[in-house]
Amino acid sequence: MISRRRLIAISAAMALLPAVARAAPARLHWAGQALGARASIRLDHPDAAAITARVLSEIDRLETILSLYRRDSALSRLNRDGRLDAPPFELLDCLSLAGTVHRASGGRFDPTVQPLWALWAESAAAGHKPDAEAIEQARRRTGWARIALDEAAITLEPGMALTLNGIGQGYVADRIAAFLEAEGLTDILIDTGELRALGGRPEGGDWPVRMPDGERLALRQRALATSAPLGTTFDRAGQDGHILDPATGRPAAAAWRSISISAPSAALADALATAACLMPDEGTVRAMTGRFDGVRLEDLA
Repeated sequence: MISRRRLIAISAAMALLPAVARAAPARLHWAGQALGARASIRLDHPDAAAITARVLSEIDRLETILSLYRRDSALSRLNRDGRLDAPPFELLDCLSLAGTVHRASGGRFDPTVQPLWALWAESAAAGHKPDAEAIEQARRRTGWARIALDEAAITLEPGMALTLNGIGQGYVADRIAAFLEAEGLTDILIDTGELRALGGRPEGGDWPVRMPDGERLALRQRALATSAPLGTTFDRAGQDGHILDPATGRPAAAAWRSISISAPSAALADALATAACLMPDEGTVRAMTGRFDGVRLEDLA
């Protein structure tokens, strides 16, 4: 039984379990570091060692594009310079989906909150909350409409910065799933903090997932993301959650402990679950998820 756990932090702590193939003579279990955290890969495949090496290379490539914590990544260079010419496809693709969820969520999902995130994190490290003036100044440096995004370049207005913390884990899961499928693997489960399942368990049946409320969910050809408003907090009292409301610049009011959403892609499930944490009631969440084919609200606790 796989226990759902949502590991969200500025260090991008994640558990990665990218694959199990159909019965094959070679079995490999690798453990180490990937995506800035402990990681493991389990493969049953004649070319398990070679595939594992290629998976790790692909993860490293994605980090050079999407990581907020690599100074030389495409995202970091965009944030530093305010412009990125000829942006990589993956960054454009991820940001395009982010824009779609931004519109569907009434602006609640907004990767431009990075200046606010940095302010709250720096204030927490100094042992206090940011004051109202500092919050407002940071909030003025946000706004999805202030991004120019196309194949030629991505540009930000001065002082702006982006974070992919609400969608990037899911996006990486989707990309690695596609990579492993292209390698010929068929029964795959990937966990990057969000779950992405292709096929089922090698021994038969769907992938069993334990939800936050203890219920079980069978996962096959779908992704599942769980967000918790207070899953990570800025303060020791555990009251100021990590999901910030772009309208106020402050942590989301915790209307519930966690929200789980399943979707055809992990990136979509990830972004929708994050946005749902900022919504006042279940009806608003369902109105948002209803805008997308194949999306389901699985759990609201």
